[in-house]
Amino acid sequence: MSTEVKQRKIILDLAVTLDGFIEGKNGEIDWCIMDSDMGFIDFLHQIDTILYGRKSYELWGQFTPETEVTETEKELWELVHSKQKYVFSRTQKGTDDKAIFINDQILEEVNKLKNKPGKDIWLYGGASLITTFIKLGLVDEFRLSVHPVILGEGKPLFMDLQKRVNLKLVHTRSFSSGVVQLLYHLDRD
Repeated sequence: MSTEVKQRKIILDLAVTLDGFIEGKNGEIDWCIMDSDMGFIDFLHQIDTILYGRKSYELWGQFTPETEVTETEKELWELVHSKQKYVFSRTQKGTDDKAIFINDQILEEVNKLKNKPGKDIWLYGGASLITTFIKLGLVDEFRLSVHPVILGEGKPLFMDLQKRVNLKLVHTRSFSSGVVQLLYHLDRD
């Protein structure tokens, strides 16, 4: 019987517009459809760790929805806040009671995390952290939910990538909302 521990996957799970933006020019995400059929609650049960850039963590890492929300949204945020959180920042150091901060040696630190026992890891973002992870070959799975909207301008999902990244499509799903979910694995061949 093998005692080899399965390495945890880094999963980039993100909503994106048809023209490739993750937020509008003023940071808006009002175009993002929360469709319960998309399985986001199931995804949250698949992970136990979330990776944030500092700005994304400040915006969403401790977000509390308004008091009048659906039970599904309440469950979603309770699940998000039950996860171990790591924040990648050049300026903020140390830890607080909600997150551990990583300032350098990203490749080494993330590989340590991937080799720890546990569930998969969600790469939340922002855009520059996503770019760093892609450049370092750390993203194992790209789970992109393409929303039926064209913004024309905003923050692009992929920035400053100078070389090709080959992916292998492993699954697609479409929803009545018009969202199409694409699941790719990094093609390591």
